[in-house]
Amino acid sequence: MWILAGLYGVAIGIGIGFGVGYVVRKRLALGQVDSAEAQAEKILKDAENESKKTIVEAKEQALRMIEDSKRQDEDRRKELRLIQQKLEKGEQDYQRRMSELQKRQEDLFNKNEKIEQLKVELSKAREEQIAKLEQIAGLTIEEAKTVVLKNAEEIMSDSFASRMHKLERTQNDELEGKARNMLSLVISRVASSHCVDTTTTNVQLPNDEMKGRIIGKEGRNIKAIENLTGTEIIVDDTPETITISGFSPIRRQVAKLALEKLIEDGRIHPSKIEGAIEDAKKSLAREIKKAGEDALYELGIPLTSLDPKLIQILGRLKYRTSYGQNVLRHSIEVAQIATLLAQELGADVTVCKRGGLLHDIGKAVDHDVQGAHPEIGYNILKKFNLPEEVCYQALGHHEDSPKTLEAILVKTADAISGARPGARKATYENYIQRLEELEKTAAGFPGVEKAYAIQAGREVRVFVEPKEVDDFAAYRLAKDIAKKIESELTYPGEVKVNVIRETRVVEYAR
Repeated sequence: MWILAGLYGVAIGIGIGFGVGYVVRKRLALGQVDSAEAQAEKILKDAENESKKTIVEAKEQALRMIEDSKRQDEDRRKELRLIQQKLEKGEQDYQRRMSELQKRQEDLFNKNEKIEQLKVELSKAREEQIAKLEQIAGLTIEEAKTVVLKNAEEIMSDSFASRMHKLERTQNDELEGKARNMLSLVISRVASSHCVDTTTTNVQLPNDEMKGRIIGKEGRNIKAIENLTGTEIIVDDTPETITISGFSPIRRQVAKLALEKLIEDGRIHPSKIEGAIEDAKKSLAREIKKAGEDALYELGIPLTSLDPKLIQILGRLKYRTSYGQNVLRHSIEVAQIATLLAQELGADVTVCKRGGLLHDIGKAVDHDVQGAHPEIGYNILKKFNLPEEVCYQALGHHEDSPKTLEAILVKTADAISGARPGARKATYENYIQRLEELEKTAAGFPGVEKAYAIQAGREVRVFVEPKEVDDFAAYRLAKDIAKKIESELTYPGEVKVNVIRETRVVEYAR
């Protein structure tokens, strides 16, 4: 019974436990449902807020797109209006030009009609004028033709005179050809040599030790020589040679003779130098006199026919150059050519020979006397009482139209002697100037970096900027430089224009 009571109690406890568990579970379930509903409501609210925000943003974007579209539409309308305005303006211009062309065409038609009318009127006026002329002149057309033929004969006579003048000119050309043949014959008969002196003279030394003795202690010996001779002594690395520089050949010759004597003596000091230079001047004076006498002997002129002082002045021309040509040899050559021309043409041979020899006598003292050498030479010859015909040669060879036949022959001989190949040479200054002009002409073109004149001015090398001048432009540049050199510069032979275009790229691998 107790067991039953126990079992009954256990059953009641289990039932109560189930009841309590059911109630607790139900409450728990209700709490979870309430929490899920709250979350669902929150999600719905968030979704609703997000959708509202998205709608607002979409509306704003739509408004922006509408505004952009309106603005683009307005821009297109403006462009269309501008295009329309241009078209309207072009149409107006076209209409205006068409109206002008039509007006011009009408004017041309009117002018053409007027011209045709004027032609008719002119034809009538011409017929009337011919009738009046026939009436006034009392000549018919046939008679007028006769007058015209007569006038034609007069014109033909003028043409005949012109023909005669042409024949005379042709004859003059033939005479000129004969004169050229005569000159060539005269030149071939003259076999004169020429020597070209420069501004330097070399002196040979027995050994290089002599250079130090010539220089002297602290350079006193070389300074004494330079001061007393008016030259410059150049001592360089050239073995057993020193150079005397100076524009006066006479001073260079004095310095050379003095140095040769000092080297031969071996004693070189300032007092000895003075004596050597004085002796050199005396020796040079004898050489100058001998040169003048030799010139007279060579031409067959008696020494007694000229004053000894004039012979001395003539000998000074041995140490005078003109454009690189020795003036004494030039004077002898002029005398020989003028003599042969005088023999061919029957002129005064004596006047031509002496005048040709003495025509440049003024150059012997033109460094010391003021004035041009023709006037100086004329005054010198007058001073020594030479005939006026001989004295005039000093002036006549520089006049455009000499007064006497002998002066013309001397002038011609002077031109022949100076112009023959090899007689004269270009001066150093002219050579340098020509090179500078070539380089300056080439460097004046755009794109040229550097220009160098080489081969004594026979070639110009032009370096260009490769970025500014391409290959085709380089060809054009070479032609343009060559054309400019031809048109602006004077040069012997031909000048090669070499345009160089290159690109050099350097990089280092480390």
